[in-house]
Amino acid sequence: MASSFKIRKIAELLDARVVCGEQFVDNEINYAFASDLMSDVLTLESEQLVLITGLTNMQTVRTAEMADINCVVFVRGKKVTPEMIEVADENNTVLIECQYSMFRTIGVLFESGVNPIY
Repeated sequence: MASSFKIRKIAELLDARVVCGEQFVDNEINYAFASDLMSDVLTLESEQLVLITGLTNMQTVRTAEMADINCVVFVRGKKVTPEMIEVADENNTVLIECQYSMFRTIGVLFESGVNPIY
């Protein structure tokens, strides 16, 4: 059984900022997956997943929508656009901006008990 973490806790662990979906930060996630390749994300079969990526464009938000991912953490100080926020808001997706590298982000979450998807 996977450990559950509230999205709020994920943001706290990463010293990150929720930029969209603040009303959903008490939702839980069970797994994390990190990738800049959205084709890899589309192969996943899991619910309550947080996607960690440095790819900040509409493709990421649309991929999250298609894959039923309701939380995306953007690493390396990447900033989301107003268009990304608009689409994420329509789909009840939480968007988080994090200053950490992808490697550090993954390490912090794994060390805290967040489970990898595989």
